[in-house]
Amino acid sequence: MGENPPQAIDDAGRRVISRTVVPAGGRWSARLAKGETLRIVDLEGTQAVDFLCYSAEDPRDRYNAGNTIKMQGSVYIAKGTVLYSDHARALMKVTADSCGFHDTIAGCCSTPMNLVRYGVKDTPSCRTNFTEELKRWNLGAADIVANVNFFMYVPVTAEGATDIKPGLSKPGDHVEVEALSDTIAVISNCPQRFNPCNGFEPTPIEVSVLA
Repeated sequence: MGENPPQAIDDAGRRVISRTVVPAGGRWSARLAKGETLRIVDLEGTQAVDFLCYSAEDPRDRYNAGNTIKMQGSVYIAKGTVLYSDHARALMKVTADSCGFHDTIAGCCSTPMNLVRYGVKDTPSCRTNFTEELKRWNLGAADIVANVNFFMYVPVTAEGATDIKPGLSKPGDHVEVEALSDTIAVISNCPQRFNPCNGFEPTPIEVSVLA
């Protein structure tokens, strides 16, 4: 990860706590206080960003895809979506979104699934990234759940069929997520090269924490 010196104030008048360029296939995490905002920018377009969040007060209470889908009545993430936890805690809220397509159902890629699906051994994966990054917070593989995939396009037909399609995000597209309580946010900048979620060529993203 390349940590850039943060500017004092962003264009919206918010204080920039940190600003980081996460390389293709890289990982990142931070503790956000209630009211702070995580801004993720897809620098080159068509880059999936796998995302998890946990209550900082009790990390066993983590993002729950089913609760989030039930509360909003949609499998897609958009501006206004609240990310709920296992215990129905409102962890984070999407407050800005220039893309419009974010996935809740496809989960993260893993080395074993890449072997099963694509016949390729020993690949980098989001599950490996999550496992390594969660060690910073005394968490591990058992704490990985079905995650949000920002900028990832997984359409679902009326009959229930689904597939991973090329992402629809353009260079510079962004999403902002506000912490509704003290939260641990964890990112894997997806390294997948064997399906079109990253246009078969992973690229960097920019991650900022704003207050």
